[in-house]
Amino acid sequence: MKIYPSLRYRDSQDALEWLERAFGFEKVVAHTDDAGQIVHAEMRWGDGMLMLGSQRDNDAFGDHVGQSWIYATCEDPDALFARAAKAGAEVVRPLTDQDYGSRDFSVRDPEGNLWSFGTYEP
Repeated sequence: MKIYPSLRYRDSQDALEWLERAFGFEKVVAHTDDAGQIVHAEMRWGDGMLMLGSQRDNDAFGDHVGQSWIYATCEDPDALFARAAKAGAEVVRPLTDQDYGSRDFSVRDPEGNLWSFGTYEP
């Protein structure tokens, strides 16, 4: 299993630059919308990766700037989703086939942390 921390920032461009400056993260990719705002970026630190993006209005996950959100890959998201639901996880986004090829879902744990699991590997 591989885990990819995923964070939201109010100013993700500034965050990219600060993470590079402060910790030595290296930008791998940054996808922007028509207004130039980063919607998805990936940064490498050693063998690890961090995904980040800009906080969005009406985000399905809510306002989670400064809150934990973890993305992890899995081989069988259907079985893992069933297990999480059986354990009482709050479903935020049910199993979904994404247009970029991933099959994934998102749930909250009892403390409110957001966990997303899918087949996409950055």
